[in-house]
Amino acid sequence: MKKEIELLKSLIKTQSFSSEEDKTALLLENYLKENEISFNRENNNVWATNKYFDDKKPSILLNSHHDTVEPNSAYTNDPFSADEKEGVIYGLGSNDAGASVISLLATFVHFYHQKDLKYNLIIAITAEEESSGAKGLNSLLKTLPEIDFAIVGEPTQMHLAIAEKGLLVLDVIAEGIPGHAAHTNTVNPIYKIMDDIEWFRKFEFDKNSEFLGNVKMSVTQINAGTQHNVVPAECSLVIDVRVNDKYSNLEVLEIIKQNVKSKVIARSTNLNSSAIDKNHPFVQAGVNLGRETYGSPTLSDQSVLTCQSVKLGPGDSTRSHQADEYILISEIEEGIDLYKKMLSNVIIG
Repeated sequence: MKKEIELLKSLIKTQSFSSEEDKTALLLENYLKENEISFNRENNNVWATNKYFDDKKPSILLNSHHDTVEPNSAYTNDPFSADEKEGVIYGLGSNDAGASVISLLATFVHFYHQKDLKYNLIIAITAEEESSGAKGLNSLLKTLPEIDFAIVGEPTQMHLAIAEKGLLVLDVIAEGIPGHAAHTNTVNPIYKIMDDIEWFRKFEFDKNSEFLGNVKMSVTQINAGTQHNVVPAECSLVIDVRVNDKYSNLEVLEIIKQNVKSKVIARSTNLNSSAIDKNHPFVQAGVNLGRETYGSPTLSDQSVLTCQSVKLGPGDSTRSHQADEYILISEIEEGIDLYKKMLSNVIIG
């Protein structure tokens, strides 16, 4: 595991904000070269297949991301320091998702030379996850071999997130008739949009999910006007919608459009919810090892996959994007061990 820990420290020390991951992609290339593994690179996405890849077999994708958010102002140490103290590694991206990256790489290397596996393995360490960018995993799927199942590495304390909420971000716009605030020949779009705000606050979707609960809608921004004595031409809202696995994003969007009076524009509809059968062999392998299953409210690259997938990785999601981010070396050791054991139950026949 020494090589992987050194890789993690190098990743932390190398700035890799979303769409700026070219230098960490080189680090990943070097790691694969050192392990004598042939690899491919597309933009800042680095991927490889196991040595005895057989296109007649189904394939499992091992995926995590090597981009990070920008450090917030509350850091008390250098976010790029990669300091190690008493079994703890500190730094931006250590928990989200550097620990998953190196744990999945170590797992892939472990199985790389093995013959007669029941599944192929594909490792893809990808870019632009934090920004849901156009050149991340979503852009790579057309290049990768067909995927039957995926493990998406994110900090879950090595418990299995077997469902994940999707995301819709909506711009909601009410139009008015601008004019002097002292006159009556105006239509105030702020008043018009108030009924829609109340609808977003109170409406409940019919279908609840066992693991993800209900669809959740939140008004997160509102904007109108520039002067105290002018009725504005429009008032706009931003709505954050977290979609459970009982609806597609398009279904939720249509329900919203049917119920609000204002114009509704979706910024994108491709970040869908996901779920996997809790009786899937990989999930059951984890349960048999004492791992819990749950539904995740946070978004990951699962949202761009069409195959069944599970979110699973070392670290704790509550540390993600916080100041003084860190990962325990013991968490990485546990992560590698559990990845190997769970996969062995599925791919070794």
